[in-house]
Amino acid sequence: MPDRKKLEEQVEILRGQLDQNPPLSDEKREALEALIAKFEVQLELEPATQSPSIADDVNRAVEGFELDHPGIAGTLRSIVITLGNIGI
Repeated sequence: MPDRKKLEEQVEILRGQLDQNPPLSDEKREALEALIAKFEVQLELEPATQSPSIADDVNRAVEGFELDHPGIAGTLRSIVITLGNIGI
C-alpha cells in the first residue's frame, strides 16, 4: 500500500525535524512526540480499525506550528493529505 509507505516516510521526516531541536516549548515538543507515537500505533493497525480522530489531532497540530515552525506545519499538512488518501 503506497500511501502507508508515504505516511511512514512523512513520520520519519517529522521525527527528523523534531530531532533538529527547533526552539519549541516543552508543551509543543511533548505534543509532537505524542502525535508521532500515535502515528506509529496507527501504522501498525489495519485500515479498518484506524481512528479518524488522528486526522483531527494533526489538523490541530498544524494550527499550533504554522506561525513559528512552518516546516513542521508543512510536514503535518502532508500527513493529513496522506491520511485522507488512506481513508482516515
